[in-house]
Amino acid sequence: MRTENRRAIPNPLAALVLLLFAVFFVLPVIWLVLAATKTDDQLVHGNPLSFGSWQALRANWDALTGYQSGAILVWLRNSAVYAFLALAITLCVAIPAGYALAVTEFRGRRTLLVATLVVMLMPNATLVVPLFLEVNAVHLIGSMWSIILPYSFYPFGVYLAYIYFGAALPRELLDAAELDGCSAFAAFRHIALPLAAPVVALVGFFSFVANWTNYFLPYVLLPGSDQVPVQVGLGTLLDNVPQFNPTAGELAVQRPEVALATLLAITPVLLVFLFSQRFLVAGLLAGATKD
Repeated sequence: MRTENRRAIPNPLAALVLLLFAVFFVLPVIWLVLAATKTDDQLVHGNPLSFGSWQALRANWDALTGYQSGAILVWLRNSAVYAFLALAITLCVAIPAGYALAVTEFRGRRTLLVATLVVMLMPNATLVVPLFLEVNAVHLIGSMWSIILPYSFYPFGVYLAYIYFGAALPRELLDAAELDGCSAFAAFRHIALPLAAPVVALVGFFSFVANWTNYFLPYVLLPGSDQVPVQVGLGTLLDNVPQFNPTAGELAVQRPEVALATLLAITPVLLVFLFSQRFLVAGLLAGATKD
């Protein structure tokens, strides 16, 4: 009984750590949401965690959507096109590649795995210059494909699929399918792929988030273009905030408008996470236990 009572008493250190994490991560999000409902004067001089007004929110929305004739909506559309097209290509390439690496033996397999790990561990910024040179060589600089094709290159997704198929896929199912006359593609299509829904969701989510939040690559590959995604567009908005850039002219943007634009930029990621979290948990636990 004493042991059960001790377990029932919450650990004050754990509660304190959770509280600190909540303050560190949750309060900035609450402040950002409330900032979009205020005027610039209220944002500076008012209570940072107070609600402004619906009128101020509507005024900020009208000002934001009126910036460069609705540029924010164009940026969001560009981000959606880049992220979803690249996601489709990534899933069509990364999942079969991870499956092939996991279930087949061929010359150069270990080299491919090592190369996948090395590229996966490299910071994204180190790949920007080589990608720029490659895209420039095929004359795609400034086009949507200069973003979609590099986005589709996702070695982390290949490695996730490799780990899943190597640890969680019973090899007996593939052997039985081979005895029944299934080809390698048929076994993948009808047996492995239906069982891989968790890892497909996991690869899809991480790929989508990486593509949606990528700033440096489109900034370099789309110089002076109207096809920039919303992350680069947010940088343009910041450049036109007088408090951050004293040289901002007629296109001046107020800080609550930037806060509202930031909320619009992160909303798709939150929606994708909410709709796919059940598969994400299953994918993260895949292979953790074996029957």
